[in-house]
Amino acid sequence: QVQLVESGGGWVQPGGSLRLSCAASGLRLDSYAIGWFRQAPGEEREGVSCISSDGYTYNTASVKGRFTISRDNAKNTGYLQMNSLKPDDTAVYYCVASEFDLCGEPYGDRWFQMRADYWGQGTQVTVSS
Repeated sequence: QVQLVESGGGWVQPGGSLRLSCAASGLRLDSYAIGWFRQAPGEEREGVSCISSDGYTYNTASVKGRFTISRDNAKNTGYLQMNSLKPDDTAVYYCVASEFDLCGEPYGDRWFQMRADYWGQGTQVTVSS
């Protein structure tokens, strides 16, 4: 059974940091692109960040310079380091794994339009005072 499990969410004050983890089981993440999406109440889901199997990364404009995506294939895990968090970052964050591997600056937000092969259950991030 393929499973992606997010962890690391919670409450943080504006300006704070969180690191989200996405642990995979039942598949070898090293051959997949990893992405992060988020969805706030009443809003549509938006793509946040992605990393290709070769380590190319892309961050959408609203998080560029604040969020960093990474992966540790030996641990079969992806990460999203979130710094300088803002209230607008409050959302449920989902990790995805996709065989569509064209993630990086040349492709931009277009990668987020693909249908991911696997989704995690989501983890809540709340940024407030």
